[in-house]
Amino acid sequence: MKFAKRSEQLNPAQASLLEDLIGTDIAAIETELQALQIPSTPTETKQKPKRTALPAEFPRTLIHHEPDNSHCPCGCALRRVGEDVSEKLDYTPGVFTFERHVRGKWVCDDCETLLQAPVPTQVIDKGIPTAGLLAHVMIAKFADHLPLYRQESIFGQAGLAIPRSTLAQWVGVTGVQLQPLVDALRDVVLRQQVIHADETPVQMVMPGTKKTHRSYVWAYANSQFSDVAAVVYDFSPSRAGEHARNFLQVWKGKLVCDDFGGYKASFELGVTEIGCLAHSRRKFSELHATNKSTLAEQSLRYIQLLYEIESEVRDLEPNLRRRIRQEKAVPVMDMLHAWMSAQRDLVPEG
Repeated sequence: MKFAKRSEQLNPAQASLLEDLIGTDIAAIETELQALQIPSTPTETKQKPKRTALPAEFPRTLIHHEPDNSHCPCGCALRRVGEDVSEKLDYTPGVFTFERHVRGKWVCDDCETLLQAPVPTQVIDKGIPTAGLLAHVMIAKFADHLPLYRQESIFGQAGLAIPRSTLAQWVGVTGVQLQPLVDALRDVVLRQQVIHADETPVQMVMPGTKKTHRSYVWAYANSQFSDVAAVVYDFSPSRAGEHARNFLQVWKGKLVCDDFGGYKASFELGVTEIGCLAHSRRKFSELHATNKSTLAEQSLRYIQLLYEIESEVRDLEPNLRRRIRQEKAVPVMDMLHAWMSAQRDLVPEG
């Protein structure tokens, strides 16, 4: 009753999660396709949907954008003849505010040259959210695990219920815009000679079904002794080793991981395998907790000595750290291997 597999029926909350994912994916795909299209002259003007008026009671911050020089290239002084005004929606947790961007128009009465400060770069072109609001939505969804339908409700409590379909669009487009940063972070990790890797299962509702599917998030992190602290997460629909190979590609460093078979093909391609002692220790811990095994208990004591040595050398410079490990850790490992070999010899054949 406690551990048996149970059916995952699709309740209304799960349906909302699925709608969010579909809207996010559609927005991301549309953004990528739009970037690939060649600009063309439209044959007929399409009617644009009207945007809901933003509440007048929210506070507004005026941000003026004016040309750096108030003189025309011909030498005459420019005269301000008007302005363009656009509003961007910002959000501080619990409080909505607006940024009112005012771009003054300056004209030269002599040569009729018109100058105006350029439109500031936006994450979503012609969209109303500021970078701060988009960052809040992304962090709430992916770091704080707040689905978009819950964020819609939270925004409603602050006075403006942003539809989850709109939030899904924002997430999809922002994800595409952030991809260059993800690629740059991956390059930083793959420039290291030592990488730690592990995979974690996550349940994903499969579109068109009422069942969940076990997917995986792979984590690739630099060593704690690296000059750069970085970690990259890579989602995959399965635990197949090809996903690790696709991420590492031509990298030929030292990979710290457990004994999962999905990494074995990478080792045959030139990657050096470094076994993870924490994963090995877990097996001894489980054996001792279940059977009070003497073998497991003594092995845990040896591993504890190794952990104490690592704690001692953690902040030392590399050459000194290596020398102390050779002097103290190697003998402990030899004793652990000897102890394990002796215990295997005591086990009767058959």
